[in-house]
Amino acid sequence: MTPEQAAAKARPGLAKLIGAFAESPRTLRRARLLGLSGWAYHVSARAGALGDVRPETVTAAIGFIAPEAVTDGWEATAKTSEPMEVATWHLHELCRWGAEELGEFPRVARLLELSRRVVSAVDAAGLPLFAAWRAMPVPDSTPGALAAVQLHLLHEHRMGIQVVAIRASGLTPLEAIIAGPEGETGAVAFGWQPPYPPAGPIVRRLMWAESVADALAGQAYGSLNREERVELNGLMESLVSSLTR
Repeated sequence: MTPEQAAAKARPGLAKLIGAFAESPRTLRRARLLGLSGWAYHVSARAGALGDVRPETVTAAIGFIAPEAVTDGWEATAKTSEPMEVATWHLHELCRWGAEELGEFPRVARLLELSRRVVSAVDAAGLPLFAAWRAMPVPDSTPGALAAVQLHLLHEHRMGIQVVAIRASGLTPLEAIIAGPEGETGAVAFGWQPPYPPAGPIVRRLMWAESVADALAGQAYGSLNREERVELNGLMESLVSSLTR
């Protein structure tokens, strides 16, 4: 397994693991205690690590959410909370979830070791959200909590790389969504309004962008040897299975 293959294989598992945290009923219930709508929480919990910045900065960093939707969520949060407070709350919740859901995973210590090595190897140039999250102090040092944070950082790393690769391909974020598997449904979910561009002419460009993203993300996975890359992906697959069964 090459570094590029390891990054490509890790992508869906990371999305499922972080999705399991984000969609956990307890996570959603506790998020409502902040008095924010789901959309405002989604935007500010992720981008709040950047601090008190303008919506345009958040839009540029996230990439795939429509500017108007980002502004709505960011400004709604600003009426009741500081963005960094929401991100800090989110990090505490991530650690709580990790301690509860990952702490009993039989090989959590090995998962933590390998994922931490990849995270440490990431060159954060051009990845502002990843860099902001990696710099945040982690409030819980238990293995499950720390593993959850590393998985979150690996997911944030891939998301940031994806934006870079999409722009390098000449696609806009909206075009990339339309050319992807969710198409117009995905565009609506991310706040984009029609009319939408036709997908046919841009699908091949998206495929090129995906290969570039795998290569860029794979640079950090090069910090592991072949056997370790196989092992890390196997651990993530086992964890996904244990959380979704």
